[in-house]
Amino acid sequence: MNWESFIKRYVWDDQRTPYLVRVSKITRRQADYEIYLYAVFLGVLFGVITVAALSGGLPGGRSEAIAIYGFTVVCSTILFGATKHFWPALYCSATPLAVLFYFFASGFPPHLGGLDRFVLIAFALIWLRYSMRIVNLAKAYPDLTDARYD
Repeated sequence: MNWESFIKRYVWDDQRTPYLVRVSKITRRQADYEIYLYAVFLGVLFGVITVAALSGGLPGGRSEAIAIYGFTVVCSTILFGATKHFWPALYCSATPLAVLFYFFASGFPPHLGGLDRFVLIAFALIWLRYSMRIVNLAKAYPDLTDARYD
């Protein structure tokens, strides 16, 4: 068994995981895979956040405002995944900023140490950077070619 080809086959595929391919060189098929994975990630994450906000599972307790925002993100994610349109992508790309705002406005959970807070902030900033790629992808989507990636 060749471990390198096994790992490449399931972890990295030029068609299904084109995260290092520039948006200007990506094909429509690659964009579809990337948008699908982003929509699933964001939809599941904010679906869980919505349920947690309604059940009081968040550090700040029950919050209808967070639940409503989470629900709108889930709806926007579904719309973006289905249409690949720019405006839902723009709304979805604001979610890392909302997460950072939540942490700084409501405070971090008290049991988190400094390193944990740093990791959460770093993750949100990396997520924000990737969200800009998604917005650029949505902007370029109508003009993408259907040709295969070489």
